[in-house]
Formats: sequence, structure tokens, C-alpha cells
Amino acid sequence: MILLSEHIYDFDLDAALREIPEQRRKYALRYKNELDIRLCVKAYLLLCEGLRKKYDITDKPLLGYGKYGKPMLVEYSDIYFNISHCKDAVICVLGNRPVGVDVESVTPFNRELALHTMNDKELKQIEASLCPNVEFINLWTQKEAVLKCLGSGISNNMKNILTENLLENLTTVIAPNRKFVYTVCSQEDLFLQ
Repeated sequence: MILLSEHIYDFDLDAALREIPEQRRKYALRYKNELDIRLCVKAYLLLCEGLRKKYDITDKPLLGYGKYGKPMLVEYSDIYFNISHCKDAVICVLGNRPVGVDVESVTPFNRELALHTMNDKELKQIEASLCPNVEFINLWTQKEAVLKCLGSGISNNMKNILTENLLENLTTVIAPNRKFVYTVCSQEDLFLQ
């Protein structure tokens, strides 16, 4: 299940902060600016909505974290989820196997960053694109979604994480307004390689 929202200002932040568990409230309030707090709270609200719709779970879940910071549900070890947000959107993915998701705002192309994160084939693909900034974000979200699904976080293997078989099975969406791109990866995608 994929839940996506571009409506970051469509809820009462103070009321939401009072309703979520103290653990998540403290986590959200460690951010310094309102946008980041809103994104964190909205991600949790999407998780709650997904748990209610897909699993009929209505209690507010407590989160634990894996070795590299991947969140997990403390009371429901057989339900997997992942969340991501950028300034333009928040996304939550739920499933019965490990999942990873990344959403990124489309920004100007940064060749220096690309040199450190993309292999030669990917660099050529980006540079040949009519929209190199979108193509870079497209590949970035694919890599990060795979790494988040694996639970390993950003790694030194970022340049070579994508294979042809894996790329065929990822779900990548470019927003119609080209403001953001997201990619979803599930454990099934990893086993299809």
C-alpha cells in the first residue's frame, strides 16, 4: 500500500502533536523549523492511516529502529513500512515484507554529487537526458529506496546498487508537475534480480 500526500499544511499541527504518542512528538520536535516538524508528523499520520486501512489497526503505533535507523513497528513485527519526505511531499509504504521508499524534490542538477553517487553508465544516462535534474533524482530515489528496503542506509556501494533486473521491478513515479520523484522497492523486487 502506498500513501502519498502533497498537503503538508492541511492539518492542525498543534492538535496533531497532542494526539500522537510522546515518543513521536519528541522525535518531531527535535527539528528546528515548522516545515520539517510538519513533514515528520504527516509521515506518522500517513502510517496510522495505512495501518487503519490495510490492517484495521487503530491504536497509535510505537516505533523502534534497526541498526542503520530503519523504523519498524514495535507491536507488529510482521508488518513492514517505510516513510520518506521532501519539501513537496510525504510518502508511506506498507507491506507484509520489507519495503523501502524515497521521495525527493527535483532540484538543479549537481554534477559533483552525481560523480560520487552514480556509475559511468548512469552519468551518461543523466547527461543525455533532456532533463538531467529529473533523471538524477529518478536514479537517486531508486538507489535510496533499495538501500532503505535492505535496511542498510546510504552506503559506499551506492554507485553499483542498481542492476538491470532490479530496475525493471522498481516502481518510480515522476510527479506530473515534475516537482518530485518517488521510488518504491519491496523485498520481492530484490529477489527478482
